[in-house]
Amino acid sequence: MEYSYPFSIDWSTEEIVDVIAFFQTIEKAYEQGIKREEVLSKYRRFKEIVPSMAEEKTIFREFEDESGYGSYEIVKQTKLSQNGTIIKGTIGKRRR
Repeated sequence: MEYSYPFSIDWSTEEIVDVIAFFQTIEKAYEQGIKREEVLSKYRRFKEIVPSMAEEKTIFREFEDESGYGSYEIVKQTKLSQNGTIIKGTIGKRRR
């Protein structure tokens, strides 16, 4: 699947790379599953770059519109899970 990742022109190259890495963890959660700790680590870095909840929602929506993968569902599952849990997105939770 080919699509573009959302980013801000105000971000540094490193920040863009880190945001893309976060969205790649979302993709991996849907495609094969990923350890909770990895999602949490990438999400924490994402929040350093995008501290505003409103901006986060906008970026999540842009990514979902492009990819079909819902970031919110994965982040929520991550926050509610214990260490060592494999986070896995399901088709039923994907919105199109």
